[in-house]
Amino acid sequence: MNISFSKYQGTGNDFILIDNRQKNISLSQEQIERLCHRRFGIGADGLMLLEEEEGYDFRMVYYNSDGREGSMCGNGGRCITKFAFDCGLHKDEYNFIAIDGPHVAIIESNGMIRLQMKDVSETESLVNMDFVDTGSPHIVKQVEEIQELDVISEGKHIRYNDRFAEQGVNVNFVKVLDECSIYVRTYERGVEDETFSCGTGVTASALLNAHNENGFNHIDVKTNGGDLYVEFEKTGEASFENIWLAGPAEKVFEGSILL
Repeated sequence: MNISFSKYQGTGNDFILIDNRQKNISLSQEQIERLCHRRFGIGADGLMLLEEEEGYDFRMVYYNSDGREGSMCGNGGRCITKFAFDCGLHKDEYNFIAIDGPHVAIIESNGMIRLQMKDVSETESLVNMDFVDTGSPHIVKQVEEIQELDVISEGKHIRYNDRFAEQGVNVNFVKVLDECSIYVRTYERGVEDETFSCGTGVTASALLNAHNENGFNHIDVKTNGGDLYVEFEKTGEASFENIWLAGPAEKVFEGSILL
């Protein structure tokens, strides 16, 4: 089977994109893992299928690089929106469905892609860190020395502790730069490594470092792969609405591969 694909990246978080609107492609876990492998395949943090869905512009089907279907991916949502545009689906506003529900995405004139994330109604304080679900489960932990941090070792320690070992959790280490900007590094489950950026992790980190008690917040976020920003309304002590993740999404290359 010969498969056409495109490779996209959003602040260094890279994905294999496949147009499956004809529903003629079915991939096994082993095949997806092989395609995402950086030595034996195309290489990517994940793989996504663009599929048709009644009532929406498209369905986003996301797999982690281990070949298992994943939870919501924020950078992936922005990349698949740009992929849909490049596939000829031109719209002012995209309404698509993902595993965590419906999303809205907008391609701005400067090329930035804004993605509306799901509302958050609760967070949980743990010992020296917090937990929040932004479409994917995230731990957010503040640190002072972020560049020197061993993210893989520290991330694994939390991801595989007794509470999270079975289902997994993404672990974000955050350095607060000022009241409106943070630096985030993320260990991602499913990839089981540090990624250059994580959209749902950036979102989680921004929510938990809101500088206003309530009301509108704009947080600039630096990652190893580039800059994003998150806007949202804080409506209560642990509730957030109208959450938007924004940043670039770019096509890297396209090709075909024989499975």
